[in-house]
Amino acid sequence: MNNFELLETYYAAHRDELLIFVSSRLGGSYIAEDIVQDVFMRLMASDRLITETTLPCLVYTVARRLICDYYRRRITREEYEHFIKHNEYDETSTESVVSVRELTERLERGLARIPENCREIYRLHIYGGMKVSEISEHLGEGYKSVEHRLGTARKEMRHYLAAAI
Repeated sequence: MNNFELLETYYAAHRDELLIFVSSRLGGSYIAEDIVQDVFMRLMASDRLITETTLPCLVYTVARRLICDYYRRRITREEYEHFIKHNEYDETSTESVVSVRELTERLERGLARIPENCREIYRLHIYGGMKVSEISEHLGEGYKSVEHRLGTARKEMRHYLAAAI
């Protein structure tokens, strides 16, 4: 019996049991059905060998991890919403708004303090969205050299931005 057939059989026999397990941890939320479906979708996408012995433990382990992920995302979202609600601004209070232009100017002032060879690498990384390997290839320089200079630039920018705030 291959993984797909094994999962199909287990799903038909134990879906409701798993749904009760997940619902009890989510307070009967409709999200429970999504999580149960995600459990089996993840297992179907897995290329690992699944046996009848390991499947029940694997199903519940994946379910617990998905429940933890759900709560982690929910807490992060609630913290963000709380932050946004407390930091809403009036149209009259311009102090609470930091414009993109001000951030860019602050970033450029910090970049002016960095040595030129580090500055170019930092710009390619931040503005160009390039990875260290891509920058190394683009500039024709060694990977470790580029990585070191990017680290130096990041450290200098952290110090500058920490002092500016």
